[in-house]
Amino acid sequence: MSNRVYIKTVGCQMNVLDSEMVIADLKRNGYTVVDSPEEADCVLYNTCSIREQAEEKTYSALGTIRQAKEKDPDKVIGVMGCMAQKDQELVFKRAPYVDLVVGPGQLHTIPALLDKVRGGEGRQMAVSLSRKAGSQLEIARSHETFDPLRDPTMRPTPFQAYLRIQIGCDKFCTYCVVPNTRGPEQGRSPDQILAEAEVLAEQGALEITLLGQTVNSYKFKHEDGTVTDMASLLQRLHEIDRIKRIKFVTNYPKDMTERLLETIRDLPKVSPYLHVPAQSGSDDVLKRMKRGYTVADYMAMMERIERILPNAAISSDFIVGFCGETEEDFQKSVALVRRCRFKNSFIFQYSVRPGTKASERLEDDVPRDIKARRNNELLAVQDEVAKEDNLKFVGKEVEILVEGPSKKGIKNDEGDQLIQMIGRTSCDRIVVFDGNRRQAGQFMSIQIDDASSHTLIGRVKTVEVVSLGSLV
Repeated sequence: MSNRVYIKTVGCQMNVLDSEMVIADLKRNGYTVVDSPEEADCVLYNTCSIREQAEEKTYSALGTIRQAKEKDPDKVIGVMGCMAQKDQELVFKRAPYVDLVVGPGQLHTIPALLDKVRGGEGRQMAVSLSRKAGSQLEIARSHETFDPLRDPTMRPTPFQAYLRIQIGCDKFCTYCVVPNTRGPEQGRSPDQILAEAEVLAEQGALEITLLGQTVNSYKFKHEDGTVTDMASLLQRLHEIDRIKRIKFVTNYPKDMTERLLETIRDLPKVSPYLHVPAQSGSDDVLKRMKRGYTVADYMAMMERIERILPNAAISSDFIVGFCGETEEDFQKSVALVRRCRFKNSFIFQYSVRPGTKASERLEDDVPRDIKARRNNELLAVQDEVAKEDNLKFVGKEVEILVEGPSKKGIKNDEGDQLIQMIGRTSCDRIVVFDGNRRQAGQFMSIQIDDASSHTLIGRVKTVEVVSLGSLV
C-alpha cells in the first residue's frame, strides 16, 4: 500500500505550523508528500473557521475532490483543524465522502486514524471536549496541541519558523469561535519552548515567530509557584546564538505592559513589530464585541509604545459592519486608523459565526452593501496612511532578511540572472530589490528608492571601491 499524502492549508500561522507538524508525524510513519490531490492516497484539508468565507472555500474544495474519490474509492479524504472542531458531524453530512474529521487538539492521532480508515474500519472522528463538557483540566487536556516534530521542508523558507508558545483563548469576544475551536488559554512550558527553539536553530532557522492567540498574555506557572511571563521568555530565547531575529503575534492591547515593551527595547534580536488588533474605534461596538478595553485604553497602550519604542511598527485588525455598527461608529474606526497610523491593517467584513455569543444574542443588521463600502473605505484610508509613512524610508538604508524571489521574480527566473527578490525589515516592512537566489537567507543592507502602500522598493547597497592610485 502506497502512502502518499497531500495537504492543503488555509488560515492563520497556527494552521501553517499545525500542517508542518502533521506532515512530520506522517513522514515518520512512512508517508511521502506529493504536490497534488490527484496523485495522493490521502488528502488532508487543514481548515479555518474564523470567517464564513474560509469555511465555504473548504466545502467548495471538498466538492471538487469528490470526483477523484468516486474514481478511486480507496483515496482517504480528511478534514482537520478549526472547522473540523466546530462542525464535527456536519462535515460528514455536507460531504459524505469525507473519511476523517480531526480537531486541532487531536492532530497527533492522524497517523493511527488513517490506518483505521485504510484498514476498513470506516469513518473516524477525533475532536476536543466542548467548553462545558468536563472539568477544567479535562477540557484543557483535550485541546492540548502536540509539538513533537518539526519538518523544515514544510516551511515557506528554511530559515524562518513558527514556534507555538500558547494555545487557546479565554477572552470570549462575542464574534469569535477560537475559544471553542482551540480551547482554554494555556501557556506551554518555557523549557519545552526553549528546547524546540534549539531544534529550529539546528535546522537552520535564523528567525522565529512566536505564536499565540493573545501571545503577549503568555504565562506559565511552575510547580514552585513562580511564573514565567512573556518578557522572561523573550530574555531566555534571546540567548540562543543561532537565532538572529524574534517576532511574535498576535497581541492583546491591555497586556502590552511597560515591562514587556522595555524588554523588547533592550533585546536587539526582538523585532519592534507589534500586531495589536483594535477591531473597532467605537466604544459601543467594542462593548458589544466584549473586547475588554475602550478606545482610551488602546490609545494609552499606543502612548506606552511611542514612549518606550518610538521606532516600532504597529499593525492592527478591524471588523466592519459588526452588529449595530452605525455610520458614526464606523467613522470612529476611520479616525483611529488615521490617528494610530498603522503599518498595515487586516480589515474584514463581519460574518456570523455559529456558536458565538453574537450569533445567539445580537442581530446581524448591517446590510452587505454597506459592509462592503465600509471595508473599501477603511482599506483606502489605511493604504493612504501606509504609503505616506513608507515614503519616509526613501533615501534611507534598511537591513532585511532576504526570503527569496518575489512572485514577479519567480515568473522571470531564468537561471542565475537578476530577478526581483523579497525580504523584510526587523519591523516587518516588505522590501523588494533586484538580486539573485543565492541571497536568500542572508541579512542585507538595501537602499530604498521608492515605496508603495505595502512595499519598499530598493537596491543592494554597494560600497565604492577606491583605487590606491587615487589616494596618492
